[in-house]
Amino acid sequence: MINPAMPTGVQGQSPDVPRSVFITGASGFIGQALAKRYRALGAEVRGMDLRADPANAVVAGDLTRPQQWADAARGCELFINTAAVVSLAAPWQDYRDISVRGVRNCLDVAIAAGAKRFVQFSSIAALGWQYPDQADERCDVVIGEQYRYGVAKGASEHLVLAAHAAGEIDCTIVRPGDVYGPGSRAWLSEPLKMARSGALILPNGGRGRWTPVYIDDLLDGVMLAAGLEQAKGQIFHVSAAESVSCAEFFTHHWHWAGRSGRPPSLPLWLATWLTRGIWQFNRLLGRPNEISPDAMYMFSRTGGISIDKARLLLGYAPKVSLEEGLRRSESWLREVGQLQ
Repeated sequence: MINPAMPTGVQGQSPDVPRSVFITGASGFIGQALAKRYRALGAEVRGMDLRADPANAVVAGDLTRPQQWADAARGCELFINTAAVVSLAAPWQDYRDISVRGVRNCLDVAIAAGAKRFVQFSSIAALGWQYPDQADERCDVVIGEQYRYGVAKGASEHLVLAAHAAGEIDCTIVRPGDVYGPGSRAWLSEPLKMARSGALILPNGGRGRWTPVYIDDLLDGVMLAAGLEQAKGQIFHVSAAESVSCAEFFTHHWHWAGRSGRPPSLPLWLATWLTRGIWQFNRLLGRPNEISPDAMYMFSRTGGISIDKARLLLGYAPKVSLEEGLRRSESWLREVGQLQ
């Protein structure tokens, strides 16, 4: 259940509830949760996604063709872009067209619509997979041919910060950790399927760092970042206070699937070699699949991230422990029939 309250800022203040909000990716896991929270607070919420949902004021469209949905955003006070290529195995061109150029399209729509604030959903993937423990927002973003999802996220941040610096629109960037909770496909349903089939393999003994953030805590951080004056022109890491190992997080899925012990492991070099072959074979068959070398890099991240900036500047404080978040997640999986 989504908490309907507006979070409290660092000085005890609560951000004003925006009169109207427009959300891209409005039917996705995070987009839906944001829409429900803002509606519960009394805001008018509209959005765009690949498929229309008239009951929730969502029109059909995509980031590459803003003319399809720009009219629906007119008059919005707050514009939140959650839409992107949500994949670790997509072609380079998709990342460029949707996750990078599409962000510039969103900025143009938001400006024409009269929005006062633009919030861009980036990701800690923008840091790559090799970064120091407790990496903060000053760390460099990843470049290169590997980890394309993160490269695209870093490139999208450049567009947003450039628009803010040019005075086009007030912008804020949120880099979530690994968002999970009821409704999560990426970090609940899909890993559970992989565990059932025995395909959930963690490189390097599962020692890679995982940065889980429960959906309600993420919404608190986003609302503070979207509504407080001091968040303008800033990037914020929004996650839990501490990272855990991949083995600690995904062993829950392994046990939910009825398996004992822990997910199997391979050295990173072997895991990337094998998944590259699987990925290329699936591409030849035109079969979508998230088993890819970049997934192995994600599971091998070398550090946790710091949320000190969000704590000090916004007053962000995650409330849901990993134990409680996973308990709620397991209950949801049972409610929807994904667990017996």
